[in-house]
Amino acid sequence: MPEKVNFLLKKGVRMTAPFSVEIGEEVDLKRIDGSLIIYGAARIYGDTTLISPGVKLGYEAPVTLINCQLGKEVELKGGYFAESVFLDKAKMGSNAQIRAGCLLEEESGGNHTVGLKQTILLPFVTLGSLINFCDCLMAGGTSRKNHSEVGSSYIHFNYTPQQDKATPSLIGDVPRGVMLREAPIFLGGQGAITGPAQIAYGTVISAGIICRQDCLTRGMLWSSPDNYSRPKKFIPGVYGDISRKVNSNIVYIANLLALRQWYRFVRRDFFCQNKYGSALFDGACNVLDEAIAERIRQMQLFAQNLEKSMINAKKIFSASVSKKQQRFVQNWPRMEEHLSGNHEEKISYKKKEAFIKIIQRQSDKVGSYLDVIRSLTPQQAQKGTGWLNDIVEKTTAECLNASRALQQKDK
Repeated sequence: MPEKVNFLLKKGVRMTAPFSVEIGEEVDLKRIDGSLIIYGAARIYGDTTLISPGVKLGYEAPVTLINCQLGKEVELKGGYFAESVFLDKAKMGSNAQIRAGCLLEEESGGNHTVGLKQTILLPFVTLGSLINFCDCLMAGGTSRKNHSEVGSSYIHFNYTPQQDKATPSLIGDVPRGVMLREAPIFLGGQGAITGPAQIAYGTVISAGIICRQDCLTRGMLWSSPDNYSRPKKFIPGVYGDISRKVNSNIVYIANLLALRQWYRFVRRDFFCQNKYGSALFDGACNVLDEAIAERIRQMQLFAQNLEKSMINAKKIFSASVSKKQQRFVQNWPRMEEHLSGNHEEKISYKKKEAFIKIIQRQSDKVGSYLDVIRSLTPQQAQKGTGWLNDIVEKTTAECLNASRALQQKDK
């Protein structure tokens, strides 16, 4: 029997088929809790892999785990999981493919055959089966019984015929979503969202609908397909009006910046209360850093595509369309510097400090992260939302003012 497998067995790890378990030489066994249960075959690799108490792997099918950090009582029932973080009680059914850059917060997860990459699910968000849901952030709901839901056979379309992935969708948001008191969002099965899109809390999109636009009004039911335009000639590599695309990407990145601040200044102490908590916190922060970097990379590639697009766009579209493209390309370096320069640290400092004091007082009374957030009064929660919303709005305004790419009319 391999030495590392034998060591884990002696540590208390339960394996129903120990000769079918493979542990990479680089794996730090001190980061694997002795309460782990492995059903059947499993491969565990990566020097940053972390497994907290109460984790169960492979109940339905074999598991491959590579450089993931798992919180308490996480259940991964089968599939491939790489370079992602699963917080307490997150669950995923068999045949999952969870690629790099995913963060599943407390009690979120999905059923069988779910594909994710660069996806962030806030607490309680639940995905059905046979789902491809990459490059998006989803929030909404208050508990396991009242949660945002993605129906089975759902797709988030994240690759354009112009060959770019500047297509992240914001389903809910960070400033309100982290407070765990917003109306859930329901995306009906056998449907899709064409990214980038922004979806408001309380939105219900009926089964079978492909959403190709923003749904910005809360509590609306979308039950009929868009009015499709008549067929028109497609010209590869040529963009039209980029206003909505740029705005959606900047707002998405600004929300990621707000979420990173939330982790650094609100969530950190809660992680540190638990065994392996510091390592789990580091893993979550690394995912957020990479998520921000990935979105900036995709915008850089989009800007490079536009340099080629502008040559032909002048011949096809109005002068205002080509000018917007030109302005964005010229000003993207300034926008990139602002988005990657940690400027959000300085936004609404007094609001941040006041809210942190509220959290500290509540944590002394209540304890766990979810319980503390739920215990906030509406007025207290609004103070936290105000701080995070300032980050989103001021970051967005600064970038769009710098680029001037989204002016609806040329002056």
